[in-house]
Amino acid sequence: MGFEGWCVAVASVLFKKRHLNMIKSELVQRIAGQNPHLYQRDVENIVNAILGEIVAALARGDRVELRGFGAFSVKNRRARAGRNPRTGAHVAVDQKSVPFFKTGKEMRERLNRPQTEVAAE
Repeated sequence: MGFEGWCVAVASVLFKKRHLNMIKSELVQRIAGQNPHLYQRDVENIVNAILGEIVAALARGDRVELRGFGAFSVKNRRARAGRNPRTGAHVAVDQKSVPFFKTGKEMRERLNRPQTEVAAE
């Protein structure tokens, strides 16, 4: 299975989750459960490798696009003058880079389906 195949598998696990939060270990367990031919430690290594590559690409300033899932990029925020909410004093806020994620078309469509269609899956 190629990289995009794994991304689709991860996305399908995320979409089927019924409660609000999922941590990485739960993601690994679900993927391992759906793929009994793989050891859980191998799935964990794969998930860590995928996330590590995304982080490394963002650190280089690259954009990572996973078709149907979304695109990760870095947005640079300029330096500005802020305000301490407690004292009201003006403070300098340094320039910084922040990660940004934009959902893909397939994910948006899947998230916005009527609940009757989602329950049928």
